Amino acid sequence: MAKERPIGVMLLAFLAILGAVNALIYTLQMLHLLPTFIGPIVFFQFSLIGAFFWGLLFFIWLAVFRMIWEMQSGGWMFIVLISVINLIFGFITMLGGTPWQVMAPLLIVSALALIYCLLPGTKKLFGIPQ
Repeated sequence: MAKERPIGVMLLAFLAILGAVNALIYTLQMLHLLPTFIGPIVFFQFSLIGAFFWGLLFFIWLAVFRMIWEMQSGGWMFIVLISVINLIFGFITMLGGTPWQVMAPLLIVSALALIYCLLPGTKKLFGIPQ
């Protein structure tokens, strides 16, 4: 019999998909395929290293989505780790001169995923001891 999937797990899975879409958009921006918008200003950027790392994060977020959707206990740990890494990566990018508006989607999705994962009810869903 399959496990019933609570709404909280679906919310985490949705946040993981948002993280994957966000990383894909940044990858395409780094490959000069999509422009970056900051209000009325539009510019293109190119960075193979940045595209590689954002592409890697895209695939990691997809793996996290699968683990969360299947309610694997390791999925909880993975989403916590990838959220923290994304937050660190986002803040370092902002220190490098990227405006807040560009990094806001990444920071918001990662922070929401991390906060929701650290709630006691979410830990209980994945069998994580308090």
